[in-house]
Amino acid sequence: MKKISLSSLVLLIIAAIDSIRNLPASSLFGTQLIFFFIFAAGIFLVPVALVSAELAAKDGLKGGIYQWILKAFGHKWAMVAIWLQWINTVVWYPTILSFIAGTLAYLIRPSLASNAYFLMPVTIAIFWFVTVVNLKGIRFTARVNSLSVLAGTVIPMILLVILGFIWVVTGHPLEITFNKDNLIPSFQNPNNWVSLVAIMASFVGMELSGVHIKDMEDPQTNFPKAVFISSFFIFMTMLLGSLSIALVVPKNEISLVAGVMQVVDNFFSHFDLHSLTPLVALLIFLGSTGGIMNWVLSPAKGLVEAAELGYLPPHFLKHNEHGVPHNILIIQAVVVTVICTLFMVIPSVNSFYWFLTALSTELYMFMYVLMFLAAYKLRNARETARKTFIIPGDNVVRMGVVTLGLTGCLITIFISFFPPETLKIESLLSYISYIGLGNILSLAPLGLFFYHKKKSSGHY
Repeated sequence: MKKISLSSLVLLIIAAIDSIRNLPASSLFGTQLIFFFIFAAGIFLVPVALVSAELAAKDGLKGGIYQWILKAFGHKWAMVAIWLQWINTVVWYPTILSFIAGTLAYLIRPSLASNAYFLMPVTIAIFWFVTVVNLKGIRFTARVNSLSVLAGTVIPMILLVILGFIWVVTGHPLEITFNKDNLIPSFQNPNNWVSLVAIMASFVGMELSGVHIKDMEDPQTNFPKAVFISSFFIFMTMLLGSLSIALVVPKNEISLVAGVMQVVDNFFSHFDLHSLTPLVALLIFLGSTGGIMNWVLSPAKGLVEAAELGYLPPHFLKHNEHGVPHNILIIQAVVVTVICTLFMVIPSVNSFYWFLTALSTELYMFMYVLMFLAAYKLRNARETARKTFIIPGDNVVRMGVVTLGLTGCLITIFISFFPPETLKIESLLSYISYIGLGNILSLAPLGLFFYHKKKSSGHY
């Protein structure tokens, strides 16, 4: 079997994580972005990559969060991990869909990017379209993936960074200024740390790279290289892209749905290049739509595994002639439709977008907490088994990396209960209540799954 090269793994990691849609949310926090990106990379991005790689490399453990949690804590907690992986993605879908719809608005009329009556039907239509495509199997979506990553992420991100650089060096007025007093946030006010939520949301998914560890040549040397090369690229594109938006668009005017296109439109308008704006919008729209196709099916496969274990009724096991779990995909599309419909009743699109980003990130962090706790539990097994990769250093260093990642997750969960000051929120108490209620509603189905398992088998 052909081994995965260093460059191939770097591209796989970048494709899984780097996303242009998170840039507007990160840009809200201006000069402090530099501190938060460095902080997030140190306490989360690198620890997740190294710990997941070591877990995946251990003999007898297949790559994947389910297998790691199963080995450490048993089937019940493995089911919790599967559910967290699925439900956080379902909550995340409306944010990427609204970003795509907001980009599409620039092909029609830019003001539509903040119009709920435009965003709601377009987001629903896009998701049902990609669902129908996935019902036909993965061959087509796999072919679309590389092109969509290039068109919808890499090229627009590089363009955005270049535009921001040109804007600065040509002496145009800047919306933020750098000085020693505003580079580091206050450690006393949690509101100053809210940007960490958006940045953490930009870095999730690194654990997926661990499944490739056994297919690499010299993984002990090449995997850390791939992690740090890809992490550096992701770090720089996310940081510079976010700063480009913060430098060009006034803080109170940044749209979380259309912030990228705001910069592009501002730049092209200033230099009398209006005709190029629709071209960039089309590029991002097509690329992002193609990219989401590959996310629709993967989380659903986890629910199939749960159904096979008896946590879900056999109805969820049904596959169509293309081998796709069609019932799960249809139910998934219905749930996403309901969430997207809320765009019609929420007064502020920006506020709802941030709420879903924070809730999705928090649910993902719960899953990472389980992963890091599993790493603690399996530390002795990892030390005695033959493996293709271990975190460099002695056991104290390795446990230090695990502790660092766990700390990053817990900090993010706490911070996610605080909204940015720029958003229109009724009150802090109401926002905390909404986030709390969102968590309860997201986790509540687990009780039904455990009950079904107990009822059908007589035990957990």
